[in-house]
Order: sequence, then structure tokens, then C-alpha cells
Amino acid sequence: MNLEGLKVMVIDDSKTIRRTAETLLKKEGCDVISVDNGYEALSQIADLNPDIIFVDIMMPRLDGYKTCALIKMNSEHKSTPVIMLSSKDGLFDKAKGRVVGAEEYLTKPFTKEELIDAIEKHVKQD
Repeated sequence: MNLEGLKVMVIDDSKTIRRTAETLLKKEGCDVISVDNGYEALSQIADLNPDIIFVDIMMPRLDGYKTCALIKMNSEHKSTPVIMLSSKDGLFDKAKGRVVGAEEYLTKPFTKEELIDAIEKHVKQD
């Protein structure tokens, strides 16, 4: 799959995680939108229309579950794939991610292959 020009949003309060994802995805030709909190992400999603969104679960103020639920409640963006990112690998967390509409759940630290696989699995190319 050619990832050239694909708009990928990474929402994580950790600068290290954002930078890692950005570096890996830019090497594949993706346009990466990096955001450090759910509120800022929600305001940018409407303007930037990302093709896929990676969101950290544990963030201050608006956590990843609430952020995902709000994205999925918006009729224009409910079909945008949302991938949860977490340092916890619990069944409860995965189940909760599914309940709010997340397509997949990746455990941190993730690999380049896991990011690319998630994109290839969930982004439909014309």
C-alpha cells in the first residue's frame, strides 16, 4: 500500500511518542498531524480531515476514550478509523476501546510495522 500523502493524526501527551510516530510515518510518506491533547485534536479534525487517527488513552483532561467517543459521535468523522494507543495491555482497556468505537488497540511501545499494519488494515484507498 502506498502511504504517500495519507493524513495521519497522532494524539498523545507524550512528546516522545508523538515524535516517534511522526518520524516513522513521515518516512513512509504520510502527512502527520501531531497533537498533544484531545481538545486540540477535536478542533483540528474538522479542519484537517485526517484519514486515520492514533489516540493515547491516558491523557489529562480529555482521555483517549472520550476523545474517540466524541470523534465517532460526529457524523462527518464517525467512519474515520481510530486506533487506541496505551502502555497497558489489559483486556478491560481493549474492550472499553471497542465500546467507544475504536477500530484497534496498540500497546506502547509500538513498532513501525504495527503502525503501518493498522493503517493498511483500516484505511480504504481509492
